[in-house]
This record gives sequence, structure tokens and C-alpha cells, in this order.
Amino acid sequence: MASAAPSSSQRRYDVFLSFRGEDTRNNFTAHLYHALCQKGINTFIDDDKLERGQVISPALVAAIENSMSSIVVLSKNYASSRWCLQELVKIVECMKSGRQRVLPIFYHVDPSDVRIHRGIFGEALAKHEENSENMERVQSWNDALTQVANLSGWDSRNKQMKKLKAYSSTCLIWKRCLILPLKPF
Repeated sequence: MASAAPSSSQRRYDVFLSFRGEDTRNNFTAHLYHALCQKGINTFIDDDKLERGQVISPALVAAIENSMSSIVVLSKNYASSRWCLQELVKIVECMKSGRQRVLPIFYHVDPSDVRIHRGIFGEALAKHEENSENMERVQSWNDALTQVANLSGWDSRNKQMKKLKAYSSTCLIWKRCLILPLKPF
């Protein structure tokens, strides 16, 4: 029998960060993580090096389920990672059940490319289709990308990085007021 999801007051994390390590771990995501933590926002970031083809770990699933919100940093290689896509499916599942709010950040990618699987996102998904024996899983990745790309988010191509500080301040306001998802500025 499945256990009930924790209530917002029992959640371990305020924010779960989903990102492609090779794209943003040592730059944008690191700065975002530190800015959120400086504002007192309890943020989960996965520091492990993940091997290709691994199934999402139970600890990572628990971290997603125990977060009040997720910030998904969609970057050029995000969709090429099975792990990122598996995380995204779990995040969307939590969002659909009303347990979590989601904010996409389009990091140097066009939100339309993510939404309609064009360009590098389309190419990555096509490779997954070629190499997958589980087409239902690939379809769930397609659906999750579309659903997240349809959310109001933050497009880094239109904002200066200096606004990251303002963004983390907005996160603090959301935490205090429990008004989620975070609104882009």
C-alpha cells in the first residue's frame, strides 16, 4: 500500500533543483542554489555523479516527493539525460496531484523548442526513441517536457544574471506566504 504524501508542513525541502549537471552545475545552478540557501530556503541539490542508464534512485524520488516546489533548469543537454527526464516525470506527477509547484527556468534555450520538441530537444528525444525498448517511458518524457514548458517560467535569454538575486528574494517571499509557484519577474 502506498504511503500518503507528506503535507506541506511536513516537507523536508522547500525547493528541489532539477538540472543537467554538465550544463549548469558549476555556474547557473550553483549560483541559484547558494542564493536560495542564503535566503533560508531549504533546497535539495543532487551532488552525485550519475551513471548513464541508471534508474532514478529511491532517495532522489523521496527528495522530490518531500519538496514543496521544484525548479527545473532546462538547458541544452537536459533532454539528452534519461535521469533528468525521469526526474521530470516524477516532478510533473507531484505537480498534477497538487503536492508541488513547479517553476521552469529556460537556461539559454527557447521555451518553444522545449514545448514542441524542436531543435536540440527534438533531436534528443528522437535519439531516446531510437535507443529505447520502452516507448511508454519515452512518451512520458515527451509529455512531461511539454507540460513543464507550458508553465509560466523564467527565460534566461531575456534576463540579466544579476536578477538572480532578485529571483531568490522572490523565492523567500513565496516561502513565507506559501504562495507557490514562484512568479517570474
